[in-house]
Amino acid sequence: MKILDFASAPNPIKLRLYCAEKGLTIPFEDIDLRNGEHRESAFLKKNPHGTVPILALDNGTYLTESVVIMEYLEALFPEPCMTGHTPLEQAYTRQAERFIELNILHNVTKIFFHTHAFFSKQQQVPAIAEVAKTKLPSALKMLDKSLNNSGFVIANMPTIADCTLFAAFIHAKRVDIDLGTECENIRHWSAHFSQRDSVKNLKL
Repeated sequence: MKILDFASAPNPIKLRLYCAEKGLTIPFEDIDLRNGEHRESAFLKKNPHGTVPILALDNGTYLTESVVIMEYLEALFPEPCMTGHTPLEQAYTRQAERFIELNILHNVTKIFFHTHAFFSKQQQVPAIAEVAKTKLPSALKMLDKSLNNSGFVIANMPTIADCTLFAAFIHAKRVDIDLGTECENIRHWSAHFSQRDSVKNLKL
């Protein structure tokens, strides 16, 4: 197996964090998004959507979507558990990850796409970024209320929800947004999670 990605993109970031937390040593192969490698026919045969990451399997097939890849790897390598040990824990974890992805990471991604110089050659619409900015505060406050003092999003262990949230934090800083400015529990979570080896050793 190997993972095709672009190290500084948010979905690859959360997958890299996941692999580091699991202690997995799957090789990564960089896809040159800056020069449009993801739009070339050779890449589109692997993923017609032209997105990263992709997990290239030994049987010659491919899995796309970061959470799908994480859930597949979780089934192969169940320990340390990153999705919950019981059905209820798994449901809470997936619920939290989904909320963070749809309401925080996606809005950060919209802001980045429509304002950052990286996408200056694309059709940027600043108004879309402004709408995304207005949606973030309420989502962050909802998440803030759900966090406890464990230093993790769910229970007392790192999960895929932490990986997604930290990827959002990293991406938000690139457009000068601090997701924890007005949320005490999120600030505590960020300070705690940023000290983990998976973050310290992250190569962007």
